[in-house]
Amino acid sequence: MADDKMQLQRWELKYVIPEDTAQGIREFVRSYLELDEYGVGRPDLSYTIHNLYLDSDDLAIYWGTINGNKNRYKLRLRFYEDNPTAPIFFEIKRRMNEAILKQRGGVKRQAVESVLAGQLPGPDELVSGDGRQRVAVQDFVRLMMEDHAAPTAHVRYEREAWISPFDNSVRVTMDRNVLIAPEFQMRFTAEMDGPTCVFGSLVILELKFSGRFPDWFKELVRVFGLRQGSASKYADGIANQGEQHFCRAGAAFPGDCDVYAARERRRERQERLAGWMAGR
Repeated sequence: MADDKMQLQRWELKYVIPEDTAQGIREFVRSYLELDEYGVGRPDLSYTIHNLYLDSDDLAIYWGTINGNKNRYKLRLRFYEDNPTAPIFFEIKRRMNEAILKQRGGVKRQAVESVLAGQLPGPDELVSGDGRQRVAVQDFVRLMMEDHAAPTAHVRYEREAWISPFDNSVRVTMDRNVLIAPEFQMRFTAEMDGPTCVFGSLVILELKFSGRFPDWFKELVRVFGLRQGSASKYADGIANQGEQHFCRAGAAFPGDCDVYAARERRRERQERLAGWMAGR
């Protein structure tokens, strides 16, 4: 297995762009970065990512994004293929003010069910002997138990990733064909029941960096006239399709949610998404 190139702490800027702009950015980025090995020789130079998001019955994690909470997190189980021998990655993605912090631990698939039941994995059940991965799984299980979080949504997309040939400080990704569907079971298959395409034919561009903002990022933004915005595959997907499809029966807004403000922010996200789709 190749080394995990995930940036554990970073800043990221997001842009929603049309495909023709993405093609131009690809040629621009080639001068600075190299294609991620998993995209080599594939259509659109991309590989498939599946995320199974966990949330509480009242979608408290989702509403944390909609309500604009400064410090929030998402719990997700990531996998890349249907292969029953392929691992599952337990991920916590936190936003602390403007910074993104990620924890990730790979677990062998045969041990995933017991881990989700609260049993911590043994050394032979982890993908790596790196102690940070064990801590990541432990923290995931703790938050899952505290939030009473369970499978809620399956998000699938194709990722084109460009990485620095020297270190892991700079990364550019372009995500296409973002699909979301309710998922209340612990399934790790490519199958999705009634998926919705969240951003249509638009591409989600992310500029990710762990140190100083690269000068050539500034040039890229200027040359292509990019306008920064927010684009959450999970939150925008649910807001677009409707919370009723993802919220378990009898659940309501979480107690700490500003209901009026949350509804206004949800409406703004829906209008922004509609504007993107209309090409404005």
